[in-house]
Order: sequence, then C-alpha cells, then structure tokens
Amino acid sequence: MHTSDPSRRALLAGTAAGVALIGLPPLTGAARAAGSAPATQPYTWRNAVIGGTGFVTGVVFHPAVRGLAYARTDMGGAYRWDDTEARWIPLLDWISQDDQNLLGVESLAIDPAAPDRLYLAVGTYSQPWAGNGAILRSEDRGATWTRTDLAVKLGSNEDGRGTGERLLVDPRNSDTLWLGTRHDGLLTSKDRGATWSAAPGFPPTPSATGQGVTLLAAAGRDLYAGWGDGDGTSTAVTLYRTSDGTTWTPVPGQPAGQAAKMPMRAAYDSGAGELYVTYANAPGPNGQSDGSVHKLAVGTGTWTDVTPVKPSSSDTFAYGGAAVDPQRVGTVVVSTNNRWSAGETLFRTTDGGRTWTSLKEEASFDVSETPFLKWGKDKPTFGWWIQMVAIDPYDSQHIVYGTGATLYGTRDLKNWAPQIRGLEETAVLFLVSPPTGQAHLLSGSRDIGTLYHDQLTASPSGGLATNPVFVTATGLAQAAAEPSYVVRTGVGDDGNGAHSNDGGQTWTPFGSQPAAAKDASGPIATTADGSVLLWSFGAKQATQRSTDNGATWSEIPTFPSGATPVADPENAAVLYAFDTGTGTLFASDDKGATFAERATGLPSGEAGFKLTAAPGRTGDLWLSTKAGGLHRSTDGGRSFTKITSCEASYTLGFGAAPDASAYPSIYHVATVDGVTGVYRSDDTGTTWRRINDDQHQWGWLGESITGDPRVPGAVYLATNGRGIQYGQPA
Repeated sequence: MHTSDPSRRALLAGTAAGVALIGLPPLTGAARAAGSAPATQPYTWRNAVIGGTGFVTGVVFHPAVRGLAYARTDMGGAYRWDDTEARWIPLLDWISQDDQNLLGVESLAIDPAAPDRLYLAVGTYSQPWAGNGAILRSEDRGATWTRTDLAVKLGSNEDGRGTGERLLVDPRNSDTLWLGTRHDGLLTSKDRGATWSAAPGFPPTPSATGQGVTLLAAAGRDLYAGWGDGDGTSTAVTLYRTSDGTTWTPVPGQPAGQAAKMPMRAAYDSGAGELYVTYANAPGPNGQSDGSVHKLAVGTGTWTDVTPVKPSSSDTFAYGGAAVDPQRVGTVVVSTNNRWSAGETLFRTTDGGRTWTSLKEEASFDVSETPFLKWGKDKPTFGWWIQMVAIDPYDSQHIVYGTGATLYGTRDLKNWAPQIRGLEETAVLFLVSPPTGQAHLLSGSRDIGTLYHDQLTASPSGGLATNPVFVTATGLAQAAAEPSYVVRTGVGDDGNGAHSNDGGQTWTPFGSQPAAAKDASGPIATTADGSVLLWSFGAKQATQRSTDNGATWSEIPTFPSGATPVADPENAAVLYAFDTGTGTLFASDDKGATFAERATGLPSGEAGFKLTAAPGRTGDLWLSTKAGGLHRSTDGGRSFTKITSCEASYTLGFGAAPDASAYPSIYHVATVDGVTGVYRSDDTGTTWRRINDDQHQWGWLGESITGDPRVPGAVYLATNGRGIQYGQPA
C-alpha cells in the first residue's frame, strides 16, 4: 500500500462553486477541444462475467424498504441491489478516466427517513499524486448524482478501508451529515452534503499518517465517533460522544489496551439500548494480531467485554464487521479478520453476547456460479479480509459478509453462496482474443491470475488457471501462428511461469525459471511459432530467453532494461521492445538472441507506454505514448510517423475487419477532439468513432483492449476495478 499523504491539514472549500449536478453524467476528462465533438457509434456494453473478485468493504440495508441495499468497494464503485432481478446494479460507471480516483468508495450513507436518498464519500487514495475526494448525493437511489468536491483526500483503497461507516446522516435532522476523514478530522454539513466545514467541538488532533475517524454511529439521539489514532495505552481515547452536535467528549469507562486500540465497526441494538463495538490493534485488512468486542449500555454507561474468542500468540487475529438484528433483541453477528491459523469465521449471539456460536463449522458453500473461489483446491474457504457483515432487517437469517474476493450470503445460517451477481471488481491487466478455439477471451488480472473465458455470460467454468496458481498475472501471450500455444507469468508461491498447448485450458509449469522470477516476475512474449520465449523482470534484472519451452534460460545482454518484449505476428525470427527511458525502439532478427536500436527520438520518460503489433502483418507497429500521442511504423520500427487524428493514446488493439480483406478494425483508448474515451477505426486510424458514452466510462482504461478476430465489431476492454467490459454494435 502507498503511504499516507504527509501534507498539513487541508481546509474545506464549502462553497457552491464546488457543486456539480450530474444527470446524464457529463464527461469530466480532458477538456474538449474547440470544434465539433468526435463521431460516435452506438455500442451495447456489458461485463464479461467473472463475479466479484475484489474487496467488498461495506453493505447497508435500508431499514424502511424491503430488498433495498447498497454495497461499496475499495476501488470498483458502488452498487444498488435489485431485489427483483437478484443482482447488483453499478452506480458509478460514469466516472471518467480523468476522475478515476473517485471510483473508490470510502463510505456510504442512507437516510432512514427518505429511502430514495443516497450519499457516497468517494476517493481512492490520499497520496500527494491523487486528487481530492468528493461527496456524491442522489435523490433517486443512485440513478443521478450531484457532486460536491472536497478539499481533502479520502482513501478507500488504503489500510483501514474496512472500517466504518465514516459517513452518517444525523437521525435527529436528516439535513445534517457527518464525515469522518483520515487526516482532516470530523466534518459536518447542514445542507445535505452541499457544503462542508470542520465539526465544532471535536477534540482529537488529526494526523497526516493516521486513520483519523474510523466510524460514526447513532444510538438514540447520541452520536458516536471512533478515533483510530490512539496508542493503545490505558489513557488513550478511541470513542467520543455528542448529544448536541457541538460538544464531543470521551465516552467514560471505554476499553483500553492493544486489544481495543482501534475501533473498527459499531452496531446499535435499539431494543436493548446497547452499542456493540469491534476493535483491532491495526487498521487492516492485513497486519492485525489482536482485537476484542465490547458493548456499551448507553442508558447506564456500563461497558461489558463480550469478546467471543480472545486472540492468543498461537491464534492471532482481530475483529472487524458488526451487525445487529433489528427484529431480535440481543442478536448480533461479528466477524474475525486476519485469522490465518484457525481461519476466519462469523460469531453470532442471541443473548446479548453472553454466549456465541461460530457459523463456520456448519457452513456449506456453493460456489458453482463463481468457480474461481475454490482457488485451485477441492472446495472454497470461509474467506479472508472479512471486515463487514450485514443483517437484512426484514429477514433475520439473511446475512451477508464481504471478503477480499466476493460477497457471501445465506438465508438459513448454514448454506452460503456468493450474492455477487452484477458486481464485477476485477482489475484487469491482459486480454487475448484467440483466432480459434472455444474461448473468445483469455484474461490476466490482479488477485485472480489467469482465466479461460469459455463463455462471456457466466464465470469461467474451470475457475482460475492452476498448475501453478497465480495471485496476480504479470504476463500473458499467445503464439500468433500456433494459437493453441499460450504462456503466462505471475506472482505465486509454487512457480511463476507456465505454458499451455490447448489454448489456455490446462497448464504445465516451466521446467525451470530464472532466480529473478520469484520476486520480480514480469511480462512474457513468445515468437509467432512458439519456439522461443522472452521473460522480462523489470529494470534491475536482465531479461531472459528460452528455446526449449522454459526448460532452460539465458540472459539477453542487449535487451533494453525494463522493456516489455513484443513478438512480430508473422515473422517468427523478429521481436521488438520499446525503451521508455530513452524513447528508442529495439528489434531482434534472430529470435531474441540479440537486440539492436532502430528508431530513436520517440516520446520517453514515463512508464506505461504500449507497443502493439498489428496481426497478419510483419513490421506493422503501433506505439501508444499517452499524452505523447499515437505513432506507427510500417518498417519494423526503423521509423515512426505520428498519427495526428488523436491527441493522446493509452492502449490499442485489433479485431476482425467489417470486410475480411480489409485492414483490421482498430480499438483504441484515446483522446480525440478533446474527449477521452474508447474509439474504433476502420480506416487505419485516419478517423475514429467513439463507441462508449458518458454513462460508460469506468475510470482508468489504459491497460489493455482487444477486438475479437472472429467477430467484427466485438471488443474487450480492461478496467481497473470494473472487470472486463464487452462491447458490441447496438
């Protein structure tokens, strides 16, 4: 994780100038150039189904409407549950690439008195390079939004993202909202989130590197704020209370020590008048080793330790999620977190915490809808990173809990299945669309490795690629002339590279791997005939070459440091590499044994430039250099010409042409006429048609895109938190 923003405490710009009404959400990316907007072509977009794969950090059921619930994720937006269709509806797909930092949701809040109102606190990172956070307000359950920009940063994908909720509608006056921030204290709004200011009378001093306000909860007419920057000593204050909204004081008698160092979640049992608080000794989701559960009788001020199982030196963990059953007084569910020895569980009590039952022992999981959740084993586990749990206020046995990969739900406390349909949070890195075979798509992603998409409307039936299992894919390549031969690389404990002879359905580990592969596995390429492999390991390690299917490897001294190898799709002797540090194109004519400079003076100095070879041709190269634009070579990289039909180029791919004899269709994430979006060209990049729209932008899109070589018009797009988007002409 990135470190926190060390800048001084910012002040809020609580003015009308920071408010924007979003109906059909406007493009908020690069400024539109003078003149006409780019040409468009209507497309229909949907996810290629995987199912979850990311950290679901919060679910809130509305207490007044049966079947209405919202989910937040750490980097993949927010969702509304459609109870009729039994699926999640994405609410933030309109977030543009320029505003990509707003796709992570730090917290969400509902108004118990107004079911159509929804509030989101958005902002993925609090680092100096990240933009400020924002408050999104909706009066129609997320169909349209009004945006208020904040002058502080939020951190939905940083440590502590499983705490909360940090955003609260005041039950005494729904015009008043409260927002707990990481580094800027407690904020409040008196006009439903339109303007914000520092909350009066809140005593703790915020830290540039701490967690700040970790949770906000209402108990009757009192409000409680959890403070995450205590030191775990006997005098540390971690919970504050106000009765009038202006004076905050420490709650008397509150628990202390390392097991109660940081409040994670709070849930109020109104029938019993008791507030339950889970604690940990670190923000999580990793690095926690101690924790506890306590309840406060708000009427008498009496605290009771109701910890189900106390962590020990041989069983270290913390507590995370907390939920009360509004239909049954004294019924509470809490979750463990970071419990790697005994494994995670949910504890449930029906007597106010006097006794607890672990739900793991009798749990049965059906993951047939998302087979990857077996992680290459015979059956799934209970999950990990469990920092939230929620109970349906209309069904006491309907419980959901989020993990680092899915959202599990039950209707009988024993049988569990992913309640994840429609929620797609994969951060995708690589896409390959084979010219033959059953699957039209292979993908490589963070957290779930490589997938063989045997169909697009259901999660891959074979689950994630095994032998070996990767946590994150670092490379994926197919031999252009031998498409049944595929290679992949990644981060894993049991090997970091493998090859397939059946198009990616089954895998065999390389016979050996370079020493650098364990800690610095990088991208891989295979020559068009599959006879030679090139495996890169970053700027500090030499790229290596194998001529025997990965049995042995040797260094390539002339390969440019840190570059990504790219194979020519027609000439099996030729490979390329672009050195972003110097703006130089290198090429090999001897199957990667040696590389030599060709074109120089190209854009340089920034990571993430993409070199792509056009299929069915030799020496036809396209170079995307972000703000440096798009450049093309038709002579194997000896010279390049800048394509002037776009201003910026992020990633580019090819698909079947409308006319089989024509040049392939080009799919391109680019800025054209001042508008950043997804484009298609059927005239070799002379003109472009935008094929996404302002409601389908999905944040950052610059990693990978490819057309389908068998289906004209079909395109697959990698997103950073919204899975794989699949587009077809409308």
